Amino acid sequence: MGKRIFSTFFLWAIIIACVHFFGTTGAIWLIGAVGVLTLREFYQMVHRMGLDPFDKFGMILGALVMLAPAYAEKLLPASPELAAPGTILAAAVVVFALRVLGERRPENRVETLAWSLFGVLYVPFMLSYLVRVAVVTGPHEKTGLMLAIWLIAVSKFCDVGALLSGLAFGRHKMAPGISPKKTWEGAVGGVLISAGVGAVLAHFLAGFYPTNFTPLVAALVALPIAVLAIVSDLIESVIKRRADTKDAGQAIPGIGGMFDLSDSLILTAPVGYIAFALLHGL
Repeated sequence: MGKRIFSTFFLWAIIIACVHFFGTTGAIWLIGAVGVLTLREFYQMVHRMGLDPFDKFGMILGALVMLAPAYAEKLLPASPELAAPGTILAAAVVVFALRVLGERRPENRVETLAWSLFGVLYVPFMLSYLVRVAVVTGPHEKTGLMLAIWLIAVSKFCDVGALLSGLAFGRHKMAPGISPKKTWEGAVGGVLISAGVGAVLAHFLAGFYPTNFTPLVAALVALPIAVLAIVSDLIESVIKRRADTKDAGQAIPGIGGMFDLSDSLILTAPVGYIAFALLHGL
């Protein structure tokens, strides 16, 4: 527990320092780095399943997918859609389909193609919505950046809240066949703590957010996001069980790997973007 707490504070210190010194650009590249490293660990788990995904090319495509929302219009101002995440994903399908015919054995071609594509879709494409949030404009020059931080905080504090609530009050197992330590009491505590964190940030950082993003609205938006953070964590556990591994990696003491760090953001990033778009017309 001590290592986990230390790592949590250390990671938030990195985020705050990155935002302070490098602003939105620093946040975009930090998100991109986390996404690519998460995809790397995802492919490593696929290797443990006895398969051979196109990991190197997948990570290159993943990096492009992550950075596309921020740089597509700058790199290709006449046709930014050519560098859009959807176009990159289509290119991935074509390249993987061509390569799988000549570079993989017949008995695992389908699985190789499926896991290679799923990795790019599930990790960098989903996390690219966090970049989309970071680059939006609003009443303050850092509105998008602070919305991204709000989304990260709400998602990750659900993990912390669920852990602490589960240790204190946990009695009823939520998904014993997937993640034996998770309880319904912990999940409820995590969701409530996320709502509280969302409301507190909206109150004390009100100047950065659109005027209608009140503490009450922020708390209500945080509720479904927190629920999805829990689901996202369970999905990672499903993948880890398939790969017969406890942690995705050992990069972060007390937490595990980058996948263990970013798992809750994978489902919450696009939903958070949709919620902000509905509320503020992003």
